[in-house]
Order: sequence, then structure tokens, then C-alpha cells
Amino acid sequence: MKIAALIVAAGKGTRAGGALPKQFQPLAGEALLAHAWRAFAQHPAISCVAVVIGAGDQAAVAALDLTPAPLLVTGGETRQDSVRLGLEALSGDPSDAVLIHDGARPFADAALISRVIEALSHHKAVLPVLAMDDTVKRVEDGRAIETLDRNALARAQTPQGFHFAAILDAHRKFAGQAMTDDAALAEAAGLAVATVPGSPDNMKVTHPQDFSRAEAMIAARLMDVRSATGFDVHAFGPGDHVMLCGVKVPHSAGLAGHSDADVGLHALTDAVLGTIGAADIGAHFPPSDPQWRGAASSAFLAHAISLVRARGGMIAHLDVTLICERPKVGPHREAMRARIAEICALPVDRVSVKATTTERLGFTGRSEGIAAMASATVRLPWV
Repeated sequence: MKIAALIVAAGKGTRAGGALPKQFQPLAGEALLAHAWRAFAQHPAISCVAVVIGAGDQAAVAALDLTPAPLLVTGGETRQDSVRLGLEALSGDPSDAVLIHDGARPFADAALISRVIEALSHHKAVLPVLAMDDTVKRVEDGRAIETLDRNALARAQTPQGFHFAAILDAHRKFAGQAMTDDAALAEAAGLAVATVPGSPDNMKVTHPQDFSRAEAMIAARLMDVRSATGFDVHAFGPGDHVMLCGVKVPHSAGLAGHSDADVGLHALTDAVLGTIGAADIGAHFPPSDPQWRGAASSAFLAHAISLVRARGGMIAHLDVTLICERPKVGPHREAMRARIAEICALPVDRVSVKATTTERLGFTGRSEGIAAMASATVRLPWV
């Protein structure tokens, strides 16, 4: 079967608080939406991923640097409208089946996705559910008036899977009618909805405290703590400034190099690559390749960070020491920390920038160039 994934992230998420819609708020160093997207983008059975976003959210999604880039669809006033618009956008090259997932659920694992896909081989609609462990009451006016049979109840999750044509027809037929999820439309359309076991970890982020819970869940998974170092040197050359840790620092000379010669970011990039055994900066961005001539080194560091996150990891701390007699680093230190934090989507308190001299010894002491050494600490899932 050709299977598409449709991630719904067009809402404002006001109950979660914050200045941004919840899907763009950070969770373990990257946006909540990026976690939800990655589960489907990396699943071998998914042929394409579409993301339904709010009007005006294109720039926010572009800043997430999702690769491969999903199909972006502008949503409607309600979730149901947004799903229908997403399905219509996919209908030009329709899949056999589609998985519809909430962008606020960051922990849909590969096993859950595979269970839904497997069930679609035998059913037109599939719903992952969790059993009700607690006693369930019906409440009116603050009073419990009835105890319900919890064995006949279940909690619905996403991704919900459907044969594409069937769910598109249901959305077209019931457009404008308020239903809480896609399985409800399938039921209304007369489709038999099969169930598969959901995942207890597949929580939906709704309230501010849910972010703290999600952070704790990620931290509990990331038991493989690794650290690595990086080192780089660049000689002075013609110019009137140097790039150091992403900041343009005025100076009587420049730094010679194939890219922008940012010695601090180069050392950091090697340190991050070292934590996952991914060779060094030259292996990813060969100096012999003309496309990297004059390139901003921020792209190199961002690439290394993306490789860690693609492994399900997070950056715990970055540290860089610049070694030179001049220019003076102190006046620019906080700007450098802020720029590194921005490149890596980290809180600034997880970034350290220091400087030292060699007491006029060696090539840095003779002001022939600048050296940098860096360390990175990451947390990865233990496999």
C-alpha cells in the first residue's frame, strides 16, 4: 500500500499558554511539531508527509528545517476543516491509505505507526486506543450520578488510519458538522472502525504542565550520555573582521579559510559530530567542493545538530574556548552565546564561550591566527 501521513497543526493551542502556538513551542530543544513530524518522516512505510498549518505559519515551519520538506497545506477554522483541506491537497496524487495525526502528540513511535498500518491491510478504518484503567463516572452539576462500565470505554489516540478514498468521501459528506476526531466521521459514514493497542507514552500536549511532563519523558529515554571534543585553527589573512562563533567581530585582519573561517563554529561542529561518530566537518563539507566557498559556518553546525536530533537525541551542553591574543573576545561573549543558542535552538544557559591566550607563545601568541577547542555533550536513546 502507498501510505501518506497527514499531521494536523493548524490550531492556536491557547490552553498551552506561551507566546507561540503550542506546536511551535520548544520541547527538548526543538519545536513540538518537529517531534511529531519526525516519527512519520523516518518510518519506512510512509511515502509522503503533509502538514496542515495555520494561515501565516509558513515562516515558522520553514525555520524548523524539516528534511525532507513536508507538503504544507493551509488549514481552516476547525480541526475537521483542516483535515479535509489536507486530504484534498493529497488527492491530486492519492495514496491507498492515510494516517491522520495530531501535531501536538510528539511520541507516536514506529511500533504504534506500524500497528495501524498493519491493521489497514484488513480494515478501512483503524483507531489506536487505550483501556480505561480508572473507574469512570458521569458527572452533572459537580455530582457523580452514575458509574459507567469502563470495559466498554476506551481512550482514542492518533494516528488514526483510513483507506484514503473512504475518509475523503466522509469528510466531504460531513463537512461543517462538528466531530471530535476522524474516527467519528468514519463511524457516521458507516465504516467499521477497528481498534489496535495505543501507546501509553503517546500523550497529547494541551496544557502548560504537559510540556514539563513531556520533557521528563524525553530525559528518561535519553540514557546514553556522550561527550566529544573538536579543535580547529585558522590563520589571519586580509580583511577587516573575523567571524567568531557566528558573530562578526571587527579586526585589523580576517581569517583565511574556504568557508567564512569561523574557527569557533568549526570546532563546535566537530565536537557535535564526534558524539555520534559521524566523522568530521571535512567529510560533510569538503573544502574541495566550491559550493562551500565563503559559506556561513552556521550551516555546518546546524547540520551536525540535525544529525543528533535525527537519532532521537538532544544537546545537553556546548562549550567553546577561543585561543588568541587579539581580537578581544570579552565584549562579544554574550552575543556569541546567543548566536550559538539560536543556531542550535537551545536555551542560552546550555552554551558556554570562553577565551584565553597562550601568554604570547606559539603561533597564536605571535598573532598569526586563532585556535579554538570545543566540547559537546549530548543525550541519545540507549539502544
